[in-house]
Parts: sequence; structure tokens; C-alpha cells
Amino acid sequence: MKYKSTRGSECVSVSEALLRGLASDGGLYVPENIPGRFLDKKYLDGLSYEETAEYVLGAFMPDIPKTALADMIHRAYADTFSSSDIVPVHTVCSSFSMAEMFHGKTCAFKDLALSLFPYLLTWARNELQETRDILILTATSGDTGKAALEGFKDVPGTKIQVFYPEHGVSPLQKEQMCKQEGNNVNVVGIEGNFDDAQSALKKIFSNTEVRRRAAEAGVVFSSANSINIGRLFPQVVYYVWIWRQLVKNHVIDENDSFNMAVPTGNFGNILSAWYALQIGVPISQLICASDKNRVLADFLDSGIYDIDRPFYETESPSMDILISSNLERFLYEISRDARQIQSYMEDLRGKGRYVLPHISFQQIRQVMQGGWADERQMREAVAKVYQKYHYLMDPHTGVAFSVYEDLRKRGSIGNNIHTVIAATAHPYKFPGVTAESLGIQTAGTDYGTLRNIAAVTEIDIPDSLAGLENRPVRFTQVIPREKMEETVMDYVGRNG
Repeated sequence: MKYKSTRGSECVSVSEALLRGLASDGGLYVPENIPGRFLDKKYLDGLSYEETAEYVLGAFMPDIPKTALADMIHRAYADTFSSSDIVPVHTVCSSFSMAEMFHGKTCAFKDLALSLFPYLLTWARNELQETRDILILTATSGDTGKAALEGFKDVPGTKIQVFYPEHGVSPLQKEQMCKQEGNNVNVVGIEGNFDDAQSALKKIFSNTEVRRRAAEAGVVFSSANSINIGRLFPQVVYYVWIWRQLVKNHVIDENDSFNMAVPTGNFGNILSAWYALQIGVPISQLICASDKNRVLADFLDSGIYDIDRPFYETESPSMDILISSNLERFLYEISRDARQIQSYMEDLRGKGRYVLPHISFQQIRQVMQGGWADERQMREAVAKVYQKYHYLMDPHTGVAFSVYEDLRKRGSIGNNIHTVIAATAHPYKFPGVTAESLGIQTAGTDYGTLRNIAAVTEIDIPDSLAGLENRPVRFTQVIPREKMEETVMDYVGRNG
């Protein structure tokens, strides 16, 4: 299978798409042809998560030999997650379930792709006989950074540099990154937001002079953001898994559909659900949940994508994004018109907005609805679900639940269709807001607050979070966003 750019005619192999991350014209790689509705229900029954991953990814990346893919998947998932199910589906009541995506090393859904991605990238490097070091450049709004750092820690032939907004992640997310172990990692805060970091890195990727200088130093750039297919398509796997778990546990019947509510920032996680729908997962409605930075919710309401608005730093920091890169992939898949996508992106750069044709907007609305929740509504949702069901959500999942409940009350989604909410992070990654939502006393430190929460809820603190407390801080650098290119090249020079 070939992968093509959303903005032009560029078409490359799976290995090239994995290694490059971003197309040379600035576009994102998408499958030349989506595999189609190939899922076999009977075959899926009884498969483990690893076997499900082999089945699904084998269709999206058929160039990878089956034995090699199986070996990579096994090394990525065996003994890596605290739950044997990898993604347990917890049915809270007859109306909704929680798909728990936070049982990996960093307690966030990014682990599910970033545990595998380093193996995929290493395979691509070997396949292309690339002898230069791979420098993974990543912008993060909180979770991607830590998951990527953990995934690429001490991987031979690779180095990783992560940029995060200094004031746009939770204190615990920051500690997870800045205390990261490994000899090939580097973490830098920026004075700006996630969009600033992401836009700066895209410019670096597209700058032929910068890439030439890096190449002369023996370094080639790649990315661990969901702009890379190696990040995106492993996420399709868990939607297939969720469906079969619902059937296995008799939550839905074999021929029933279900809704999927996803807290969304960069649009990658919900785009993966859309791809799952295309290959046969019976999703009735995709619910795109936004926080106060409601650019996606407004887009799904009007067909107008407009970033000319205030940017808010909220208590759901991984959703604090105005430029949702993966929406570009979705719009391309709806239209398959690269020239149209190029026009949208030019309008976004020049005018800060673009407008969808009516027919494209209607296509989207057939499968996807949007909504948003502010911090008060999120806190109320966290408190309500805990008090009623003794189930604890993190702020991002709280946003998704609030949006789901609002749509259900308004009759926008059927009451007779089960909804799965993507629980994308462990609530203990956000101790302050979690404690305050439940009326639990905060302490002088996040770790003290975690102990207070655990004492009340009787939910154990994950080892990966508890172990952070006594680790030394390794990275303290904070730079203006204008200095990112200089900082990247400095790291290239130090590590080339």
C-alpha cells in the first residue's frame, strides 16, 4: 500500500511515510486506498489485543512482513500495560461504558500507539537502509510528550526532543517530562501554547535548508505526533477491540451499533475512530468533545473553521488546541481533493479561517456531532459520575461525558444506542482538579494531594506516578517560541 499527501500528488511507501512523518509539501500522509470493510466478526472473536493489532495493522501496513509485525506488536504490548486487556471496557450502566486507555506507562491513551511506534520507525529505518540518526521532534500539549519520551528512551539510532507549552500542561505532566530518564532525550518548555510549538515544528520539517544542515550532521527528522501514520493507525486497533468487548460482554448485540464519544484536541483520536468505522466497526455517531477552546465544536456546528478567537489554558490541557492538524486528513478523506485541501490550508494561514462547501459539511454531520463543556461543567460531570457510580474520570474524560450527556438530553443521539466514552487519561495525572471536583482537601504538593484522593477513593496510585516524587528534575530549559529552530539545531550539533 502507498501513502499519499493530503495536499498534492506525492505518493510514498509505508516505510517512507513512517520515517518522514510529514510530506514534503506540508501535507499529511493518508492511505492511497482505505482497506475497506474487511473486519470478520467471527475471526475477531477470541483474539487477544495483540492479535487484533496484527489483523488491523496488517491491512493498513501490508508491506511489513507478518512475522515482523507480530514480533513488533508483541514487544510493544507484552508486559507493558497494567491491565491484561490493554484497553478494558468498563460498563458503568446500561447507557454508557468507559474505554480505559490509561493503563500504560504514562497513564494516557498515547501509550497505546507510542509503545509500538518506535518499533515501526526502527523497521522503516532498516528497510530504507537509513544510516543517519533519527531525531524525533515532537510538540505536546501534555501526554504525547511523555509517552514519546518513554517509547523512544534509549532506542538505538534515535534521539528525541520534545517541546511543551511552559504554562499549558498540568504540573504532573510537566514533571513526567522534565524528570524523564534516558540518554537520548531532551525536553524544552516554550513561552507560548501548543499551536505555537506545533506550527514551529511544521515549519522546521518543511524547511529544506534546515533539513540539509541536519543531514550534513548525520541527522534526519521525524515526528511522534499523530501527524505520523505510525502514531495514528495503531489507535484504530482499540476501536475494533472496544466493539468486540461490548459484544463479548453482552453490552450490545452482535448486530447493534454504538456511539463513540472522544475528548479531542488535535483530532487524531477521533479520526482513528472514523477509520475504524470505514473498515467495519458499527459506530452510529462519533461525538467530538471540546473544552472551552471550542474551535472543533463550532466547526461541527457551522462548517466554518475559525481560529481567530481567544486561546484558553484550561484544566483539560491536552485539549487546549486551536489548530487541529488531523482535521486536514479527515477533510481530505471526505473529498479526496488535494487542491481543495491546499486551498483550506492557505485560507487558514492567510485569513485564520476556512469554510466547507455545504455538501462536505453534510457528509461530516451524518457521522459526527460536536459539543463543548467549560470547566464548571467538567467538574460537575466528574463529581456526578463519581457520586452516582463510584467511577472516577480525569478532566478530559469529564468533558467528553458532559458533552455526551448534553447531546443525549437534547435528543441529538438516541437513548436506545449505547455510548462508549474514551477515558483518555488516568485521573491521578490531574490531582488538583480531581480533588477539588470531589471536595477532597488538596495538600502542599501534587503527591500529597494524590495520597489524599487515594485515601478517600481507595484507588491505588499508579507506580509510574508514585515513583516520580523522588526523581530529580533533568530538564529546565524554557525558550521563546522564536528560538525553536535554533534550539533544534543546537541539539543536532550536540548529538550529531
